Amino acid sequence: MASMTISLSFSAVSSSISSASFSSQTKTPIKSHQTNLSSTLFGAKVCAHRTLRSKSSTQISTSIGVTCLAPASSVLPSALLFDCDGVLVDTEKDGHRVSFNDTFNEKELGVTWDVELYGVLLKIGGGKERMTAYFNQTGWPEKAPKSEEERKEFIASLHKRKTELFMALIEKKLLPLRPGVEKLIDQALGKGVKVAVCSTSVEKAVSTIVSCLLGPERAEKIKVFAGDVVARKKPDPAIYTLAANTLGVDPSSCVVVEDSAIGLAAAKAAGMKCIVTRSGYTADEDFLNADAVFDCIGDPPEERFDLAFCGSLLEKKYVS
Repeated sequence: MASMTISLSFSAVSSSISSASFSSQTKTPIKSHQTNLSSTLFGAKVCAHRTLRSKSSTQISTSIGVTCLAPASSVLPSALLFDCDGVLVDTEKDGHRVSFNDTFNEKELGVTWDVELYGVLLKIGGGKERMTAYFNQTGWPEKAPKSEEERKEFIASLHKRKTELFMALIEKKLLPLRPGVEKLIDQALGKGVKVAVCSTSVEKAVSTIVSCLLGPERAEKIKVFAGDVVARKKPDPAIYTLAANTLGVDPSSCVVVEDSAIGLAAAKAAGMKCIVTRSGYTADEDFLNADAVFDCIGDPPEERFDLAFCGSLLEKKYVS
């Protein structure tokens, strides 16, 4: 096995997701004491640091070029659950954001979400919820209705059109799968591990991504939980709890692949292991509560982790 460098951060997160703010906030630095450690993990050399805080937890965080492979004898998850946007495909900046703006332009609303603003709006799970929060904060367009009920219908119509525009981008295959997605899904399906996609995006958009980019043969084996299938969106754990119940698996035997802090919070609140693969908008978010953090899943020869590694998280083969 090739050598690797892994950062183990022994720290804790008290994770709470508040409503999004459209102004920047300054984070207070946390003083910590670091101790360099050297050990082995799965037979490979580990360079680690210890950060002392009020509580302790374990996290694997790797950088580009790192491979983290577990022994073949590792147990396997009962289910592998993927977020969609940012995990399967890095869709947000050049997919969803563009489709929102095209919709606003078509409707002559005089609204444009730039790259930075959309990054803030992504703290809110769900496109309809995102638009509603934005208009509540900045003021509703002149063409928007006045009553609350009519505004719900107005938002729904905007979101429907946005979804149509977004699906057109996917069908043209203008947005590719992220590295390693096909590989990990094929490993899971080949071993009889249940695979599902759990997303705040509408079901039609998610199913289009799965069928167009993963192909119909894989798609028919992958269960999709998306959009308004649950009343409360991430960071609420409802969608992951529903997935576990529907698939008939114990949440503690599930491994989730997420890319955002709200997705991580949802997975952990559901009692599941969670691997984060950072995406363009989430690179600087706080993932200290994750079980592992990578820049992507990765394909050989630049593979970051595989199915056996997912199973190893359930075995707790590494300890603080």
